[in-house]
Amino acid sequence: MITMILASLLGDVIALAFGITLIYRKKGVEAFARYATPFAAGALLGAAFTDLLPDAVGEGSPNLAFLGTLAGILGFFLLERFVHWFHHHRDDNQADEDRDATVPLIVIGNILHRAIDGVAIAAGFLTSSRLGLVITVAIVIHEIPHTVGDFGLLIYKGLDKTRVTLINVAVALFTTLIAIAIYALGHEVSLPLGALIGITAGFFIYIAVSDIIPDIHVHEERRFIGAQSFLLIFGAVLVAFLMELLHHFFGNV
Repeated sequence: MITMILASLLGDVIALAFGITLIYRKKGVEAFARYATPFAAGALLGAAFTDLLPDAVGEGSPNLAFLGTLAGILGFFLLERFVHWFHHHRDDNQADEDRDATVPLIVIGNILHRAIDGVAIAAGFLTSSRLGLVITVAIVIHEIPHTVGDFGLLIYKGLDKTRVTLINVAVALFTTLIAIAIYALGHEVSLPLGALIGITAGFFIYIAVSDIIPDIHVHEERRFIGAQSFLLIFGAVLVAFLMELLHHFFGNV
């Protein structure tokens, strides 16, 4: 559990450090997010298909692993639909209170997102230290541009930098708390780890395919392969290559 806690906390510190540094520098936030996000999407796809899904299948029933993946994709689709529905519902009824409606929604969405991250990290470490570290690294790669975007969005909504920093620190710690709770539960009862890892893979795939890839199509409409497309492919290939090296040298440790 100590390794899991340290890995989770270190990942949060790295993501927060990027967010805090960029918002206080003011310059480079948009450029960083524009190019870091597609690389993160590629990394998530590489981790999902070359490490998480094989490990999920290896935990037991392949059907359960792939059902978990499907449940992850559909579940996160429904969660995103709920967030959009709730946001527009509040806008329709409280148009004059846009900031008051949107800021809590951003924070609640981040808490749910972090809770999912915590479950994923715990499920990984319950399977093996290697898988736990792989999931943690993949989450951190995604969370860096995501955290930077959250910092910028909350500042745009009128919050000062100190409040934005405190909110993001509190939300980030939620990942570690959920990871600890699920990890402890996993030692008391038998959790369906294959399904949980499959759900994590579905989460990674959904983020990349439904959110980030369509955005690349919009930004690179007139090009076949632009910088963002290259970074997406590079991220996927790099992580796939690193996963093969990890499997070759460390196996399922």
